[in-house]
Amino acid sequence: MMAMNNNQVITKRDLNNISWRYILGSQLNWNYERMMSSGYLYGILPVLQKLYGNDDKELQDMLRTHNQFFNTNAIFGNLIMGIDVAIEEENGYKSKNTIVALKTALMGSLAGVGDSMFHVIWGTIFGSIAGTLAQSGSVVGCIIWIIANIALLFGRAALLPLGYKQGVKLVTTLKDKLAAFTDAATVLGITVIGALIPSVINATVPFIYKHNGVKLVIQDTLDQILPALVPVLLVALTYWMLGNKKLNSTKVIWIILILSIVLSAFGILA
Repeated sequence: MMAMNNNQVITKRDLNNISWRYILGSQLNWNYERMMSSGYLYGILPVLQKLYGNDDKELQDMLRTHNQFFNTNAIFGNLIMGIDVAIEEENGYKSKNTIVALKTALMGSLAGVGDSMFHVIWGTIFGSIAGTLAQSGSVVGCIIWIIANIALLFGRAALLPLGYKQGVKLVTTLKDKLAAFTDAATVLGITVIGALIPSVINATVPFIYKHNGVKLVIQDTLDQILPALVPVLLVALTYWMLGNKKLNSTKVIWIILILSIVLSAFGILA
């Protein structure tokens, strides 16, 4: 669905305007009744006024339509809005039912892909690298994190004009490519985390077993089995607890904190 017609009324300035309006307001009024609908309506409002401003009845109806339930990945919401604007500019008020169906169809599928790509993978890769450098006292870690988030912000802003120009074709064309990219990025994220475990998590077993003049350094034995075995086991334990439905991240943090203090007090863990 391309928004290229002789009656084109939406300008590049309009697209940039609603893109940044949505970025700044998409989750300001997030609620459990309609989720992100108010933010979506706030973002697209200037376009609705431009397209339906001459008919109060149509404008009010479209305002109510866009204030219905909407919930997706905040970043990919820009892409959905771009496609929405293209269709409404092309077909006007008669596209109302199409828009409702479009938003319903896209918000769920893009939510899963977007959350995996941006909330998990992006933050994991750049956050881990930045955090590791920062721990070593390098200011480069801070700079990397700032640049990564600025790039994500402006990349998000560019998604709305892209959705407007390419329309539904963009989603159908890139569906398989997005899935493949997500899988590849997931593997990369796991690799980064795995590589950072021995350098970020400093946990050893200081306990030394002594009997009849024989001394056994437990940590040396563990290192012969697998270097950084204790950090790996701690990460595996944490990962398992996070997957437990009865636990959340806050409870896991407290468990790890208490466990570390107790084991350290008994000289088992350092």
